[in-house]
Amino acid sequence: MSLHVEFVSKENVLVVRLEGELDHHETTKFREAWRNQLHQNEVDHVVVNLEKLNFMDSSGLGVMLGRYKEVQALENEMIICSISPEVRRLFDLSGMFKIMRLVDSESHALELLGVASCEMK
Repeated sequence: MSLHVEFVSKENVLVVRLEGELDHHETTKFREAWRNQLHQNEVDHVVVNLEKLNFMDSSGLGVMLGRYKEVQALENEMIICSISPEVRRLFDLSGMFKIMRLVDSESHALELLGVASCEMK
């Protein structure tokens, strides 16, 4: 299975929804697409929805960490939400949640970032 990525801008927040598998075959294209979205759209914060991502390897973690550092350098926030159990295990083992915030849902993440009025589909 390949990776499907959806980027949605809601006010000043970029929502990144991933579906499928994020492995070393997909990371270069995904990294560039995400970087382009950050710079093309006027966004401050990022919400990463991993509900439909069923596999991630260490190269995928590297992409997440790289974008996290980029967002943090601008003094903005990146929130992970709706993480699948398989991917959550990798994040837990790597210690990523010691630096990244995890919330239960995309709507809750948006609310925390001040976009509570937006309905998400």
